[in-house]
Amino acid sequence: MTTDERTIFAKLEALKEIRAKTIQLEKMKLRIIHEVEATEQEDKCLSEYKQEMDLLMQEKMAHVEELRQIHADINAMENVIKQAEESRNRALDTAKRIHEEYRPLKLDIDRMRREYLGLERLPELHEEEGDLITPDYFEKHFKSDWRPEMREEATTLTSLALAHQGAASAFLAPTQPPLQLVASSNKPEQRPMPPAPGPAPTFRQQPPPMKSCLSCHQQIHRNAPICPLCKAKSRSRNPKKPKKKD
Repeated sequence: MTTDERTIFAKLEALKEIRAKTIQLEKMKLRIIHEVEATEQEDKCLSEYKQEMDLLMQEKMAHVEELRQIHADINAMENVIKQAEESRNRALDTAKRIHEEYRPLKLDIDRMRREYLGLERLPELHEEEGDLITPDYFEKHFKSDWRPEMREEATTLTSLALAHQGAASAFLAPTQPPLQLVASSNKPEQRPMPPAPGPAPTFRQQPPPMKSCLSCHQQIHRNAPICPLCKAKSRSRNPKKPKKKD
């Protein structure tokens, strides 16, 4: 083999190796581009998921604030009811005390009118004030406190608000202080008494906004980033179009 032949053969071997390595380089370049595109796509999805998480947290905190306001109104109404009960009980005690003094005095006057003057007795209170005082008014009226089932519903609202607050504070930044909810257990307990007649108030909770999953077509929360049933990513029906490269 001459020198020229060896040179040509070496060049052919180098060309073969260069071609193989070039093909390998192109494959690696395509994989890099594919992985970078996947990274950018997942980064966009991650931003959308974070935005949806922020919306969910805002909605949860709105419910917590609403429950806090309801609980504050319940506490204020408890104070108003307690004051009204105290005023009612004082007026009832005074009326009963005066009535105990009124009865023997009226009987004495009726006796004197009948024996000395031959007159009829004076009319009874329920005869003169029939629209206000019944014959058994002072027997059937007694002191009573607020219905205990209302206290139970207030306690339930407090527990629910505290549960919402605890769940929300786990996702919030440390710089945001949690809402301070005053538990109704701090108030002095009232004596349980027979409930007053009348239906107990009911509280209705509105259902959360829903949407259909694009994969399994089941109803899921409007802001849910991932379907809890089929684990598919919840994408927007109108995704943003990528900008054209110049």
